[in-house]
Amino acid sequence: MKGKDKGWLAGVAVLAVLGWWHLGEVRMGAAGCGDAWLVGNYLLLLAAALAGTGLCGWLSWGGKQKSGRWEPAKIYPVAGLFLGLLYLFVLPPLSAPDEVSHYISAYQLSSHLLGQPSNSEDGHVLVRARDWVLEDVHGDYVYGEEDGYLTKQGQDKGSGAVVLGRPLTEETYRTLHGMSCGGRGYAYQGEGYENKLAVSPYPPVVTTPAAYVPQALGIALARLLSLDSLWLAYLGRICNLLFFVAVTWLAMKRLPFGREVLFGVAVLPMTLHLSASFSYDAWIMAWIFYFTAYCLHLAFAAGQVRARDVAALALVMALVGPCKIIYTVFLGLCLLIPVKKFGNRRRWLLSACCVLGTCVCVLVLVNGRTVSTYVASETENYIGWAEEAGYSLGTLWTQPWQCLRLFVNTVFWQSEQYHLTMVGAYLGNLDPVLDVPYLLVMLFTACLLLLSFRKPGEQLFLSGIRRYWVWALCLFCVGGAMLSMFLAWTPVGANVISGVQGRYFLPFLPVLLMSLKNDTLVLTKERNHKILYLMCCANAYAVLRLYSIVSMRL
Repeated sequence: MKGKDKGWLAGVAVLAVLGWWHLGEVRMGAAGCGDAWLVGNYLLLLAAALAGTGLCGWLSWGGKQKSGRWEPAKIYPVAGLFLGLLYLFVLPPLSAPDEVSHYISAYQLSSHLLGQPSNSEDGHVLVRARDWVLEDVHGDYVYGEEDGYLTKQGQDKGSGAVVLGRPLTEETYRTLHGMSCGGRGYAYQGEGYENKLAVSPYPPVVTTPAAYVPQALGIALARLLSLDSLWLAYLGRICNLLFFVAVTWLAMKRLPFGREVLFGVAVLPMTLHLSASFSYDAWIMAWIFYFTAYCLHLAFAAGQVRARDVAALALVMALVGPCKIIYTVFLGLCLLIPVKKFGNRRRWLLSACCVLGTCVCVLVLVNGRTVSTYVASETENYIGWAEEAGYSLGTLWTQPWQCLRLFVNTVFWQSEQYHLTMVGAYLGNLDPVLDVPYLLVMLFTACLLLLSFRKPGEQLFLSGIRRYWVWALCLFCVGGAMLSMFLAWTPVGANVISGVQGRYFLPFLPVLLMSLKNDTLVLTKERNHKILYLMCCANAYAVLRLYSIVSMRL
C-alpha cells in the first residue's frame, strides 16, 4: 500500500487519543457510583469504535478494487450498520424521542403477527408481564388482575412510572447491566406472572401499521424464542436499523447522482440515533430517500417509464404518506420526469392519477379521522400539554396577520434550534445534555456542504426551473410541518410555533443539498471519500463522548 493511502490511520489515531481522554471521565463516574464495570464496557466500546472506524477508513480510502476506489453505495452498508449499532447500545431502548409510544405500537403489531391478543377492552396494548419492566423500571406501581389481565391499580394510566432511558443516566446503564447479568427483570412478581398478559399504560400511535413492521418482526422473534425483555427491546431496534440501512442502500444504488450526499445525511448523528430506535422516523426517512432516488432515476437516467415504475412510486408513497402527511408534498418530484418518457400525455396523466389516487385513498383510510378532527375544530382548539386554548384553522382566516407574525418569528428565532436538532443536538428524549458538541455540529454541516458542491467534470442535473421546483417542495414541507404543529401543539399565548424539530427536515435534506450544485462553486478536487470518512470518525467520537457523559450523570 502506498504512503498516500495510509492517511486514514490518522483518523484512528486521533480517535484513540480522544477516547483515552474520555476514559478518565468514565473512571470518575465509576468511582462516584461504585460501578467498576463501566470502565470495562467503555474499553470494549472504544475497541469497537477503533476497529469499525479503521474498517470504514480502509474501505473508503485505502481499499481498492480492480475498477478503482470503492463506491459510496458499497461502503455505506458497513458504515451505516457499524455506526448505527454504536448509537443503539450507547443510547439504550426507549431513550429516543417518543420511543415508548413507538415501542408499544410495534408490540401491538407483533401480537397481530403472532395471532395473540393485542389490546384490552379500553384499547391499551397487551404485553407480556415480564416486559412491563421496560415501562416501569423501579416497579413503582401497584398491580392487580382485571378481566384476566394484569393492570395498574389506583393511578391514572401513563403517569408516574420511570420508563427505561427516560432520563438517560448512569442508573439506566446499571439497570441494563443488572438485567443482562440475570438480575431483576420483572416489574410484577405475582404468582404465575410468566404466563400473564399485562395492560400497558401507554396507548399506541394512530398511524399505518406498516410503519412498525421491522420493529414488530424483531419483537415477534424474541417472543417466539421466549427471550427476556432486554433481548426483545434490542431485537426490535436492530431490525429497524437493518431495514433503514437496506432501503437507504437501495436508494443510493438507484440514484443517478449525489450518492455521497445521501451517504452524508444517512450518517448524521440524529439520523443514526433515530434509525437505531423504535421510531417510525426510520421508516419515513428510508422510504422518502428511496422515493427521491426513484424519481431522479426516472427523470435523468431511465429511458422510458414503465408500468412497474408507476406502481413502485405509488406503493412507496402509500407506505410513507399516512405516517406524516406533510411528506406527500414530495409527490411533486414526479413532475421532474419528462412527459415524453411516458410515451404520450395520456399515459402521463394516467400515471399521475394512479400515484396521486393511491396516495389519497390511503390517506383517507388511515388519516381521515385526524383530518376531520382539525376541520371540525375550525373555531376552537385545546392544547393538552399547555392546558391552554390553541389555534385552529379558522384563526388563519380571522387573524391572518397574527398568524403570519407567529410564523415569521418562528423562522427567525428557531432556525438555529432546527439546525442543531437536525444534525445531532438534543439526542435521547430531547435531552439537552445528550448532544453532539457545537464544533462537531459545524463540522458535519461543513462536510454536507462540501459533498453537495460540484466536482470537476460533474454534470449539473438539478438546474434552472428544476432547482427552483425542488426548493419550493422543501419550503412547502417546512411550512406543512410548522402548520401541523401550529394547530396541534401551539397555545395561543406562545411567541413561536411549538413542537417543530429539526429531525422533521431530514427526509428531504438529501435532495435539497443535491440542488445546491452550481457552476459558481466548484471544488478543484474530488475528496468525497475523505469527507465521508471524517464523518464516520466524528460519529465514533460523539458516541464515546456520550457514553462518558451518561457515566458521570449520577
